[in-house]
Amino acid sequence: MTERPSDILIFAAGFGTRMAPLTDAMPKPMIPIAGRPLIDHALGLAKEAGLTTHVNAHYRADQLQSHLPPSVTCHVEQPAILDTGGGLKSALPQMAGEAVFTLNSDAIWAGPNPLNILAAGWRPSMSALLLLVPIPQTVGYTRDGDFARSETGRIRFQKGGQVYTGAQIMRRDVVLDHPGDVFSMLAMWDALIVGGGAYGITYPGRWADVGTPEAIPLAEAMLRDV
Repeated sequence: MTERPSDILIFAAGFGTRMAPLTDAMPKPMIPIAGRPLIDHALGLAKEAGLTTHVNAHYRADQLQSHLPPSVTCHVEQPAILDTGGGLKSALPQMAGEAVFTLNSDAIWAGPNPLNILAAGWRPSMSALLLLVPIPQTVGYTRDGDFARSETGRIRFQKGGQVYTGAQIMRRDVVLDHPGDVFSMLAMWDALIVGGGAYGITYPGRWADVGTPEAIPLAEAMLRDV
């Protein structure tokens, strides 16, 4: 039986510049979607999957800290923001297991719990497993796709391919071995794709990218259609 990772880091430290002016007074994860802050939608997925939850914070971190339940560990990045890879590297000493989940907080899902989909597809031989979604199943997404999958599940960059949803499982050693303290996930994916350790799995439901104010009513309409 494949060991299921036990911990998750939910990314909530960004400035949310594309969400302005809503983010002038609050961090993006606190923006309400269908009556609940974005962060609560992500926390609900982690709780349903039975994970030990960690959240990182930087911009207006005090608002997130005061909102999070006591069971959630908040990692405040100060004085500088560390980007996604650096944020995960900084939080890993307080996280358990040989691999961990990560989840962006600015997405809404309609379908099965994405974390359970990842867990079912994870194998210890993988370095990273990214959850992807075909463009026709996206809501509020206006860019090109990111990745193509081979028959074995290995991924490569391909414009117009499937979209990275912001959910993944990543091996601890891959992150800790990366040089520097401030870096993005992309910096690790580049090397993993070349080395053949990066895999993808396709999400069967719908996924809303809540990155701009215009995407909010679209995500809410998607939830009403469930």
